[in-house]
Amino acid sequence: MRIISLNANGIRSAGTKGVFEWLRHQKADVVCLQETKAQEDQLTDAMFRPDGHHCFYRDATSKKGYSGVAIYAKREPDEVLTELGWDAFDNEGRYIEARFGNLSVVSLYVPSGSSGEERQQFKFEVMDWIAPIFAKWMKSGRDYVLCGDWNIVRSELDIKNWKSNQKNSGCLPEERTWLNDLVDKHGWVDSYRTLHPKGQDYTWWSNRGNARANDVGWRIDYQIVTPALGERLKRCSVYRDERFSDHAPYTVDYAD
Repeated sequence: MRIISLNANGIRSAGTKGVFEWLRHQKADVVCLQETKAQEDQLTDAMFRPDGHHCFYRDATSKKGYSGVAIYAKREPDEVLTELGWDAFDNEGRYIEARFGNLSVVSLYVPSGSSGEERQQFKFEVMDWIAPIFAKWMKSGRDYVLCGDWNIVRSELDIKNWKSNQKNSGCLPEERTWLNDLVDKHGWVDSYRTLHPKGQDYTWWSNRGNARANDVGWRIDYQIVTPALGERLKRCSVYRDERFSDHAPYTVDYAD
């Protein structure tokens, strides 16, 4: 089973940069996209419905051209869910879940707090609100893959400029504690860190300066999974040869 996660930073923009041509050759079972930045009625071109895939979008309804998530699946899901029950979060188009038997694949877009204090406070509210949902999922007996842009690094290995970012959103101590507790205390498995305990592959680079060329990046895109899937991790990779977005696609292969 192969799953790819990518923050597209605008699905139409990523499309013009060749992301769909690249995906065609990846043979992914499920693709999770974040930050589509489009309404579904704007995606009438055939490339937004890749051949042989079942495509599902959850747009932001609170603000057009903002946020938005999507899932492409080779196999038709038994069920697709797009709401978690809090309008302030759901209406920004930050969650979509496809269910295949006992497997749930989620495309999740955790808010960024980098634009200012108001959004940082919303991010903290989301973290507090969604943690019990994750706990419920963990206890459900289902297998979960939580794909997405979490907008948080876990440790010094996940960010180039560790010291200078301690007071910046995405690297705040309380954010890192929250994410690390999901793994260290509540049993979720960070697929990349499990496969590469000392790895320093980043998934996002600022558009300012020459951050990408100099690999001044952050690892904020994850596939975080329940323990049974953690035991089935085979390999993972961050694809950087082409630039579809300010993020790079993150691919994980799971044993059948």
